[in-house]
Amino acid sequence: MDIRQLRYFVTVAEEANFTRAAARLHLAQPGLSAQVRQLERELGHPLLDRSGRSVTLTEVGEAVLPYARAALAAVEAARQTADEFTGLLRGRVALGLVSGAAGAGRGFDVAAVLAGFHEEHPRVEIALTEDTSERMLAALRRGELDIAVIGLADEEPPPGISLQVVVDIAVVAAVAPADPALRPPDRTVPDRPPPDRTAIALAELRDRPLISLPRGTGVRAVVDRACAGAGFDPRIAFEASAPQFLAQLAARGLGVAVIPALPAETAAALGVRTLEITEPRLRARAAIAWRTDGPSGPAAGVFLELLRRHFPPPGRS
Repeated sequence: MDIRQLRYFVTVAEEANFTRAAARLHLAQPGLSAQVRQLERELGHPLLDRSGRSVTLTEVGEAVLPYARAALAAVEAARQTADEFTGLLRGRVALGLVSGAAGAGRGFDVAAVLAGFHEEHPRVEIALTEDTSERMLAALRRGELDIAVIGLADEEPPPGISLQVVVDIAVVAAVAPADPALRPPDRTVPDRPPPDRTAIALAELRDRPLISLPRGTGVRAVVDRACAGAGFDPRIAFEASAPQFLAQLAARGLGVAVIPALPAETAAALGVRTLEITEPRLRARAAIAWRTDGPSGPAAGVFLELLRRHFPPPGRS
């Protein structure tokens, strides 16, 4: 049995696909398949079920997987112990970003942190994925991710997960400049146009087409929960993962974008006006998340501490 074969088996199990696993391992797919087949022959049992559209674990594969991961962890620990004598850091960091976070702005420049970390620790492999918060929390629990930046719908973290909030801002309604939502209802002064409103009650969005982030994101969960509390189901007309794109759709009169607050200059450049949502006020919160028992290795631990220093908890806006 070869340690490489165990690594290949674990990677295929995590990706549920030979093509994606081969790309992650920088191998040709036929060679990867051959190595996994050889491992199965040595163990005398099939570990993977290849009959479906995705690769799944057999019963034996489910039983073997924790031991394969433990063997890989032991090898990595031995390597790291030797590296401590030279000050060399290596390993792999699996990082997840909630959809849209990479372009969120507001000083949340994960790319700059990744570049600085890679320059200082070139032997560390960084795997970056983008997904919904729900799926990334599940991946954290399974050990497939070391760290994730997720959107939050609840005040308390899920069991076994630790959090550091890095974004906490208001959720607003972005509308086109001529949208009737900007005009205060039944409050006119003779010979003087009424001033535009700066806030709108959530209930006033009951019958409006909404432009929203997709299900599985923290902001969408907050909006869905608030609408349910107000006694209605939101009319979602469009979904996308980039808040600024949602604002552009609203600017063209396609609906009301319910998004994290934008800087005034950004809103103006996108062609929208924003209204704070009240009754209740909604918050968009994002956090760095990791398993409470810590990342899987020193490289992930170092990167986690770097992220936490670089993005401290914010004051509310």
